[in-house]
Amino acid sequence: MSWKRGLLAALAVCGLLGGPAGCGSGDGHGRAERVSAPPVGRLLDGTDEKGRHYREVEKKNAPEIAIEVQPDSDYGWDVRLSVRHFRFSPAGAGARAVTGRGVALLYLDGRTIATLRGAEHHLSGDLVPRGTHHVTARLYADDRTVWTVHGKPVESTADITASVAGPTHGGAPTRSPTRTPASTATPAGATAGTPVTAPPRRGTTGASENGRWARTGSGGSPDSGGKAS
Repeated sequence: MSWKRGLLAALAVCGLLGGPAGCGSGDGHGRAERVSAPPVGRLLDGTDEKGRHYREVEKKNAPEIAIEVQPDSDYGWDVRLSVRHFRFSPAGAGARAVTGRGVALLYLDGRTIATLRGAEHHLSGDLVPRGTHHVTARLYADDRTVWTVHGKPVESTADITASVAGPTHGGAPTRSPTRTPASTATPAGATAGTPVTAPPRRGTTGASENGRWARTGSGGSPDSGGKAS
């Protein structure tokens, strides 16, 4: 019976040490799973309009983005993004920062209008009043921190001009958009590019205006007042 008393004593010691793992019966796999991944980049004090912190990364192999905007046949706008060193995360991705991954938030004059998980988006003409506007795409990690280089958000901005506000009815005017030469993705800090002009909407009179592609990068943030998702 002495061996039974010894076994019971050993089990009691294991219980005091936190179960079987406390007795060294595990292979350490459980402890390894509890070790968190190393942080990505460095969190800065700077934030976006909604208080989401900047996440600084080295310029080498940092995410880059360029935006193109073209008026479409439905009197809206086609937005196309070009990215480098970056992959869009699918819906349901974990809320943690992973190198070179995340989403793009689309801003119109500083107001958030879409969260993009792909390179293409249709911007309804109903959202674009008459006049010149700024369309900005900014890259975020999955935890919604802002990817930044040298303290500036990784983003790109295109200027567009709408000739008529709101939907109208009637015959569709012709349009002949022209494209500027293709370019590679642009990191934060590049200069502004050529505005894009939309032709008149249905039911308007006069000759239609030409629309042009625009691609530009901008290190500055959109105007304040954005509605983040």
